[in-house]
Amino acid sequence: MDFKVQIADLLYKQFNDLSKEEIISMLEIPPSPDMGDYAFPCFRLAKLFKKSPAMIAEETVKVLEKPDFIKEIKNVTGYINFYIDKAKFASAILESVLKSKEKYGSSNEGEGKNIVVDYSAPNIAKPFHVGHLRSTVIGGSIYRIYKHLGYNCIGVNHLGDWGTQFGKLIVAYKKWGSKEAVEQGGIKELMRIYVLFHEEAEKDPSLEDEARSWFTKMERGDEEALSLWNWFKDISLEEFNKVYKLLGVEFDSYAGESFYNDKMEAIIEELDRKGLLKDSEGAKIVDLEDVNMPPCLITKKDGSTLYATRDITAAIYRKNTYDFHKCIYVTALAQNLHFAQWFEVIKRMGYDWYDRLVHVPFGLVSMETGKLSTRKGNVVLLEELLKEAIEKTKQIINDKNPDLEDKETVAEQVGIGAVVFNDLSNNRIKDVVFSWDKVLNFDGETGPYVQYTHARACSVLRKADIKVDEENIDFNVLTDPASIEVIRLIGQFPEKVKDAAEKLEPSFIARYVVDLAQAFNKFYHDNPILTEDEAVKKARLALVYSVKIVLSSGLYLLGVKSPEKM
Repeated sequence: MDFKVQIADLLYKQFNDLSKEEIISMLEIPPSPDMGDYAFPCFRLAKLFKKSPAMIAEETVKVLEKPDFIKEIKNVTGYINFYIDKAKFASAILESVLKSKEKYGSSNEGEGKNIVVDYSAPNIAKPFHVGHLRSTVIGGSIYRIYKHLGYNCIGVNHLGDWGTQFGKLIVAYKKWGSKEAVEQGGIKELMRIYVLFHEEAEKDPSLEDEARSWFTKMERGDEEALSLWNWFKDISLEEFNKVYKLLGVEFDSYAGESFYNDKMEAIIEELDRKGLLKDSEGAKIVDLEDVNMPPCLITKKDGSTLYATRDITAAIYRKNTYDFHKCIYVTALAQNLHFAQWFEVIKRMGYDWYDRLVHVPFGLVSMETGKLSTRKGNVVLLEELLKEAIEKTKQIINDKNPDLEDKETVAEQVGIGAVVFNDLSNNRIKDVVFSWDKVLNFDGETGPYVQYTHARACSVLRKADIKVDEENIDFNVLTDPASIEVIRLIGQFPEKVKDAAEKLEPSFIARYVVDLAQAFNKFYHDNPILTEDEAVKKARLALVYSVKIVLSSGLYLLGVKSPEKM
């Protein structure tokens, strides 16, 4: 039973000036169980009925029918508060979880709709450092959340495999690199010579012109330039895939910037044909002064293209290929203007789907030691960070539970999960400072804490060694405050998933599973589970099993594993 819908039906009989959908959207979950299970605010109705919210609430409470699942209806300072019968409340929610299992909280709202999620997108020939973590895990989580809601998701890794930086790298390689050094050092050697280029270019600006010249050669199909570029690309992808494997991240497409090389000319011609291109000192621009934005640069004066050119081309290609419902771009907050500019260009080209393009910005990540910069070479490689997380977790396991089975696997799941969870538990727009003490805290609001709670639930179920299902459960056993609080939170999971999708905010899920874990641990402390009373035992095990299912699902949506033993 969906109590929210049932209550909305009751209210609709009194407030038919509102649609049922509006009423459902207005219903709130009070901050405290003392204030009921659902609350309807009457403030919006004051103008309509020319009465105070408190009076509307009072009059409505008197005439509302009270079905058997509602224990009490109260008027509280302009709100109509609904108190659900606790046993029926427990029954409705837990039966739903036990029947649906891992599909609990899912829906078919996205059936027949394609969602493109563009995320991660590291630059070829540059190290995959901790600064790339945010796009990768936020995008990966958004992908899973939308898939849980029935959408067909296409994950795109729009590799930064084109641009002037490759001209810089070619110059650096020819001046200070060697085939042997690159083959031996891989991406670290490429980073070394890339950093060296910027150091030398500060003393000799002509190196920048030389780099631009090499990139122009690439665009014109120069054999030597493209051969070096392909080599740098292969080395980079090998390194990136090591990280993706550790994170458990996969993509449906690796079509990067270079994929659009042969498609950009047609788009530039289209822009010109539609009268959108202007000359600016030899460069081609789309003037956006009328919307208070700098011009969108389409080609430089030497004819070479830019990020905007490739992004516009890619968006049109994706619409034609995938016919997306939404195309989501997960990139740093600093790129807000860039996306606003080329989204506006798409609009001016006459494409009515421009409003289906969504930029999902996020804040920066830094270590406690300070900000990261590829150009200066002060980066923390993501692969090294993840491996360090695994090693640190292994030490913690050896101290706390040295006899744990399969320590290697658990250390990997918990260590990497801790890093991912730490990132996603922050509101994405905020900057994140990475701290080992916080990340690997088993007692705080962290990934390891939630994983340990899941493992605790699994341990209880193993000890019980009985099949848990929705049949013949006495839900009256689960009406104490600690049980009801856990059940109340379980019931919120479907809504949390929808909210996370709507706001494109995985932190909603991360915070939710922490709240559920905390409530469960209080329940575990207050209520003996494996008692001799079979009715009590069965009901409480049903609650434990439901928590296990929801914690596991929540962690999965974040891209975090759920170990059964810790």
